[in-house]
Amino acid sequence: MATDIVKLRTPMMEALLPKGGIARYASYVGLAVIGSILLWVSAKTHVPFFPVPMTLQTLAILLIAATCGFRLGLAIMGLYMIEGMLGLPIFSGTPDRGIGIAYMMGPTAGYLVGFVVATGLVGWFAERGAAQSALKLFAVMFAGAALILALGFAWLATFIGAEAAFNVGVAPFMLGELFKVSIAALLVPAAGKLLKR
Repeated sequence: MATDIVKLRTPMMEALLPKGGIARYASYVGLAVIGSILLWVSAKTHVPFFPVPMTLQTLAILLIAATCGFRLGLAIMGLYMIEGMLGLPIFSGTPDRGIGIAYMMGPTAGYLVGFVVATGLVGWFAERGAAQSALKLFAVMFAGAALILALGFAWLATFIGAEAAFNVGVAPFMLGELFKVSIAALLVPAAGKLLKR
């Protein structure tokens, strides 16, 4: 009965994790730690792109959500946020623009909220079959990425106004987000098919 509380239903997790018992719970903890480290590394990884360099953070968020599902995906994101609250320099702008709660309540707070919302959205649909179809996954991930930008824009606009927030916080990242969504939507179903073989 207890295992139903944390049951994972994405094809990849069901194929990789032990079927039950202590080993399965230990796997959840291990994956949460690994996922939070992946988010940390992806936030600090800058890739040349047009019109601005991009980090790999959104790509990591989408991949984690689609492979780990709703509960584990949110657990990973929750651990990542707790690490940030404790002052670890895990976000893209840290430590240069501050650390801890002060940074998290600053101009980029909307994006951080968007990360959590997008993880929940993509994870929820992934558990219900979207992870098996590149087209369905693209649509869900596109919505998740759009939510990140929308929530980031809404909060940033309270600091610098709507026009400036769009120009610096949305427009330069739209092409990069579309690129990352496309990659993630192709990778997850392909990996799932490989595991089945």
